[in-house]
Amino acid sequence: MSFITNEQANKMWSSVLGRLELRIPRPSFNTWLKESKGISCDSQFFYVSVPSAFTANYLKERMIGILETEISDTLNNEISIKFLIEGQLIESNEQVDDDIPLSVSLTNPSFSDVSHVNENSSLNSKYTFENFIVGDSNQLAHSGAKTVSEKIGVVFNPLLFYSDVGLGKTHLLHAIGNVAQKNGFVCFYTTCEEFTNKYIASIQQGTTEKFRDFYRSVDILLLDDIQFLIGKEQTQEGFFHTFNALHMKNSQIVIASDRPISELKVLEPRIVSRFSGGLVADIQSPKLETRIAILKSKAEKIEILIPDSVIEYIAYKIKSNIRELEGCLNRITAWFQFKDEEITLDAVQNILKGPISFIPNEMISDIEVVSAVSKHFGITQNQLRSRSRHKMTVLSRQVAMYLLREETDLSLAAIGKILGGRDHSTVLYGHEKVSTLLKKDVEFKNTVLAIKDSLSTEN
Repeated sequence: MSFITNEQANKMWSSVLGRLELRIPRPSFNTWLKESKGISCDSQFFYVSVPSAFTANYLKERMIGILETEISDTLNNEISIKFLIEGQLIESNEQVDDDIPLSVSLTNPSFSDVSHVNENSSLNSKYTFENFIVGDSNQLAHSGAKTVSEKIGVVFNPLLFYSDVGLGKTHLLHAIGNVAQKNGFVCFYTTCEEFTNKYIASIQQGTTEKFRDFYRSVDILLLDDIQFLIGKEQTQEGFFHTFNALHMKNSQIVIASDRPISELKVLEPRIVSRFSGGLVADIQSPKLETRIAILKSKAEKIEILIPDSVIEYIAYKIKSNIRELEGCLNRITAWFQFKDEEITLDAVQNILKGPISFIPNEMISDIEVVSAVSKHFGITQNQLRSRSRHKMTVLSRQVAMYLLREETDLSLAAIGKILGGRDHSTVLYGHEKVSTLLKKDVEFKNTVLAIKDSLSTEN
């Protein structure tokens, strides 16, 4: 195995963390993995730095399998993980004090001084409005978040975002908090799981009054994963009173959910009705142009030169999740830095088809291709199959030939038959014509990419 620098090791580990963040609960990720860093690598071991021996032992006992699988896939080589604490190797027989109650160490909050809420606000300074890419899919949510950050407790109170995982809800929560905190407001970010754990701990330890005072002292409460309250009646009661107290004194409440309000009815009706009184903004999967912008922005931040063709290829392949999008980019850049090679489209295509790929193959039928081309150009399918030599019809037919060859396993003869009984040489000419135009005409290239994107979106 080639020598790996500390910077390369850390970027590879960041790529592993990007994928794991999608697969394990966020509180677990934040507790055990968020602060870990890749340090170095030799022929047998990949060395990872963690903040404490307690964390190292937990990871070795509970998560070593998935961690070693992910880093082995990234390196394309079977390798084991060793943990370091401040440069010191933790051997397998080293243990932390078993008398530390896990529930207390993880969930017992310090409520002794509410004046220091901002010091423990849990805000991530990397999540800002400046590095949030806005598109049609998230415009309302972004606009609502910006307005709230500038007018705390005045408009859109509460503000609720909902979307599938990895589309930017948490980013917006932190962005609001970062702006408000700079403007002197007292902010606190937490997940509903953490809120629940702390609430239960406060009941067990007789500190419910301190718990209540702590949460009600803030100017803005940012609450992630509200759906976690489902089925937890006692915690819902505590949350409802906290919500009311904050609302009554015009404190801002911002909430994120993985489902719309209509699917939160299993929560107490009085809680759901409070949500409905503010602004509810959904975030959809980003369109192709937005995905390309996200990848370009990410590449600029990590100062890696990535060809536009590679950016567009990744954006086309991954559609529904921004975390997967960024995770794929991290994985590719780490791979090429490790190999010390130039990033090329052919190489990336080979990597994503190989054993480290996590992108599923998508089956697209000839019917879907012909329908998508017909719809985009406003030409009937019969016209595509006809003998018409009208300029737009010919171009549309050639685009269909190109996409049928690129996106399906059909032979040239089969494609010709689908498009009105044309021979294989006509199909080959049409494919080459479109390939040439794609290299010369940016607007035409965007048109073809949009059709390809619509095919995968409908699939």
